[in-house]
Amino acid sequence: MDPDELDVFETDLELALYREYRDVVRMFRYVVETERRFYLCNEVEVRPHEGDDLWFELELTDAWVWDMYRTARFIKHVRVLTFRDVNIEELAHEDHDLPGFLED
Repeated sequence: MDPDELDVFETDLELALYREYRDVVRMFRYVVETERRFYLCNEVEVRPHEGDDLWFELELTDAWVWDMYRTARFIKHVRVLTFRDVNIEELAHEDHDLPGFLED
């Protein structure tokens, strides 16, 4: 596979992933971002752990993971350990809250 074919392949995967995200986002309550992954989920629990370094343990239930190389993106239970920042947002699902480019 030459570099141009690889670029087209990855672009197609990203576009398919974006379309899947657009289709499933309304099924979830939270967006969770870590340094390695982006998740949608319905329940999230964060436990900070202090010791020599501060780290976080996250438990996500009924999740979807943004990963274009993964064949199964729906996950029943996820446990994430991280030393980095964690961002958690609760989604609003009113029609007027979505930008126009996310609709259709």
